[in-house]
Amino acid sequence: MHAAVGDQLHIHSRSVGMADRTGEITEVRGPNGEPPYLVSFEDGHEGLVYPGPDTVVEHSKKIS
Repeated sequence: MHAAVGDQLHIHSRSVGMADRTGEITEVRGPNGEPPYLVSFEDGHEGLVYPGPDTVVEHSKKIS
């Protein structure tokens, strides 16, 4: 998995009744865009994320 600052991270819920989580990647700490990622979530929390198989990166569109 590769990401850049500004990409969106979507963590899909693994349990019925639990909401998915979405956040913006604010820092990439691994080499060449690899995890872990510092993520600022929609609810205001910030955390270091090591994405699992239930996680998707939505790359931001860069204007040239």
